[in-house]
Amino acid sequence: MSSNHFSRLQRAFSRAGIAVDYRDGVYHLHNEVSQATVLLPQSLPLEEKAVNQLLAFASVRSPDGEKGVCKACATPDFHPGSVAPVGSVVATDADFVIPAAVGADINCGMRLLTTGLTLDQVAPLKTRLIERLTRSLLDNGRDVPVHTAAFKALFDVGPAAFLDAVQGEGLWSSCDRDRLRSEIDRCIGLASFGGNARHAPQAYIGARHEVFRDPCLGTPGSGNHFVELQVVDKVMDRHAAYRAGLKADEVVVMIHSGSRDIGFYVGGRWMDRAKAEWPQGLRHPRSGLYGLSGPLAGEYLEAMGVAARYAWANRVVLAELVRKDMAELLGATGSRLVVDVPHNVVLREHGMNIHRKGATPAHEGDLALIPGSMGDHSYLATGLGHEDWLWSCSHGAGRRMRRQEVRALRGAANQDENASWQCVTLREERRIEEAPQAYKPIGAVIDAQESAGLIRCAVRLKPWITFKA
Repeated sequence: MSSNHFSRLQRAFSRAGIAVDYRDGVYHLHNEVSQATVLLPQSLPLEEKAVNQLLAFASVRSPDGEKGVCKACATPDFHPGSVAPVGSVVATDADFVIPAAVGADINCGMRLLTTGLTLDQVAPLKTRLIERLTRSLLDNGRDVPVHTAAFKALFDVGPAAFLDAVQGEGLWSSCDRDRLRSEIDRCIGLASFGGNARHAPQAYIGARHEVFRDPCLGTPGSGNHFVELQVVDKVMDRHAAYRAGLKADEVVVMIHSGSRDIGFYVGGRWMDRAKAEWPQGLRHPRSGLYGLSGPLAGEYLEAMGVAARYAWANRVVLAELVRKDMAELLGATGSRLVVDVPHNVVLREHGMNIHRKGATPAHEGDLALIPGSMGDHSYLATGLGHEDWLWSCSHGAGRRMRRQEVRALRGAANQDENASWQCVTLREERRIEEAPQAYKPIGAVIDAQESAGLIRCAVRLKPWITFKA
């Protein structure tokens, strides 16, 4: 970064009452009420709106001022969100939570599966595979009946109880239940989520529906969510790759989705509840952001757990739809789960509540998934457990252009005929909004985190076919 550019940046932030310093690839930010750090290489811009959002969250306290945020930081995919900035990590006291720091897409996360097949084995049937997966994933061709008793078991007891309760109908008749049960332990953070069915929408647990055909279950959702077939392009840590069961040229499946309507239901209710609990007669915080303390914090985490468990079930169904089609078309029966990781959730760690908004847990030895755009590489990495960055890493490359900006570049949707990747969607606007040009280059994001000691890359993955709703 040139000294002139940095001076201009300092002056611009100074006018907003923000002091900024840049040392060793890290922005140190503070205003009169809060402070935060952002890991960001010189080649990527620091956006004022995202900085303001991060400092606003760093300032959140309880009405009596006794509880609140302990530390706030951000990873290199840092960019503005609707309320909280994407790529932010906020730690609060153990009995204090900020529902808006997670928002509505609770337990949005990534899931990575092996197929046991190489690209040479799959490529000859590419056209037929796209037809099948398009119907299953995008065109409402799935058959996923779930008894309300199974949803109640999921919310009240947990994932294993859900798998025990689903009947052998529709998609479930082809699922390997033992495999699914064994894969629960590869889902980071899942065991820590509580739950109670009273927090769920009535349609999922009401006695009037013996079977509820949920229109959201087994759907990726809009925006940057996807199901993507990828190819192991490069093994960077052969020991980690071996433990993950990945080999060069293997086709893998990466899934990015969240809690869909249940997340919006839970997240919206609890953001409203946090504001409603603010004492009458006390001046509201300038940021417009509210936390919950004590028993209400615990109740929020319980409600959040309901949506988080549903997000897990949603990714399971998406994975099983792909497994079913690949087994029937290609005989691919050796699929296994590599890892399932959350990046929009609160987890109790190190005596604090760690709020991650578009950031992934990266504790020492844990696997993390960091996707690029649909035209750029993705990475499987091993976390190194860096305390300064709250045991976290980025959840992707991060946007560099707003969706409305990309829409103005209609040519962004025109894919190079010689490209090695393909986007499959039923909505042309999705191809435009999610064009590779809209995202930061993943290489700079990864390099910054490796250099800072957040992660160690294990495997690089090349996009092949991306399905977007």
